[in-house]
Amino acid sequence: MAKIVVLGAGLGGALAAYEIRKAVRREDEVVAINENTFYQFLPSNPWVLVGWRDRKDIVVELAGPMKKRGIGFIVGKAQKVEPDQKRVQLADGTAVSYDYLVIATGPELAFDEIEGLGPGGFTQSVCHIDHATQANLAFEEFCKDPGPIVVGAVQGASCYGPAYETAMIIETELRKRKIRDRVPMTYVTSEPYVGHLGLDGVGDTKSLLESEMRERHIKWITNARVLKAEAGKMTVEELNEDGSVKQVHELPMKFSMMLPAFRGVGAVRDVEGLSNPRGFILIDKHQRNPKYPEIFGIGVCIAIPPTGKTPVPVGVPKTGFMIESMVTATAQNLGEIVRGKAPSHEATWNAICLADFGDKGVAFVAQPQIPPRNVNWSGSGGWVHTAKVGFERYFLAKIKAGKSETFYENAMLGLMQTHKIKPD
Repeated sequence: MAKIVVLGAGLGGALAAYEIRKAVRREDEVVAINENTFYQFLPSNPWVLVGWRDRKDIVVELAGPMKKRGIGFIVGKAQKVEPDQKRVQLADGTAVSYDYLVIATGPELAFDEIEGLGPGGFTQSVCHIDHATQANLAFEEFCKDPGPIVVGAVQGASCYGPAYETAMIIETELRKRKIRDRVPMTYVTSEPYVGHLGLDGVGDTKSLLESEMRERHIKWITNARVLKAEAGKMTVEELNEDGSVKQVHELPMKFSMMLPAFRGVGAVRDVEGLSNPRGFILIDKHQRNPKYPEIFGIGVCIAIPPTGKTPVPVGVPKTGFMIESMVTATAQNLGEIVRGKAPSHEATWNAICLADFGDKGVAFVAQPQIPPRNVNWSGSGGWVHTAKVGFERYFLAKIKAGKSETFYENAMLGLMQTHKIKPD
């Protein structure tokens, strides 16, 4: 009998626990450890910020679904992963041993790297349901006495879709409230151009997103390095292509949402051979750590090099489809390993994204996610908003039921069929 521990129960971790339970032997034990009692559907957090959703709409308590699927569930924060001892130390002083460990913690949010950044400072966040609900309270207060808004992603960020979504959704809501004319908006991003997305663009995302922001009267600053946020103001350096400072902007703001840079969580940082200097898990083509092959890494917590050199550091996003593919490969490989076979499955790092703008949106398909690609497509329209709403309901229902279908794969295949996109 083997004991398999999944550390984290977000998008990757929850699905991994479900799929691993199906892939391994009946006598094997599967245990999930999560800091919270619940799963949260992070893509809905921009809607929470403007009041279109609340907490109960996007949160699923996990104890029931995990028990239903025969998965042990421990609520606790991991203090340290100790690979040599094959155990995870928890913050309450207890330890959980394992034969195999799947690290799916997601990232630690590096707000502290920029003065005044984050919910404890002068900007809001949509990276957690608690942040989004706090942002909603701040947004409601803002709407009573509106002024300038700054939205975007700071240097080193590796998730740009939610920044664009938040900017557009806020703009849509301001128009609904008939106060848009009182709110100058600026989009600030470390990307070298609008629509880069950490992927060097997908299809025509540059033109689509620039056009959308022009239509909505949102100004933008690219190659931006945020120096600090303070009450009523954000200081931003705009860089030239050679990395020299082109201009320093002092942007007035009464409300701001800025995505932070990510790093690996404290439990895995500084473990030699397990993580890189930033704390992200090192993996091979089978999702295994080279030094500790009994440890697997999936999702946002793994190390991926950037697509290329940029004036300001730009990370590569780990999209839902990509994470799902890692989950499936890991589960299948563990199923082989516990039966005495060598792992043979590799993730297919493709991407599908539905970026909702509140009334319409932009979708893209990239096969593979990192260029050069066999499929490089983007499109826009009101159908994207409708699809995003439907996908949210479908996904949460499946998590609640403890099912692990290939959600993103089905969505991508359906999107490609509808728009006659030829797969690779």
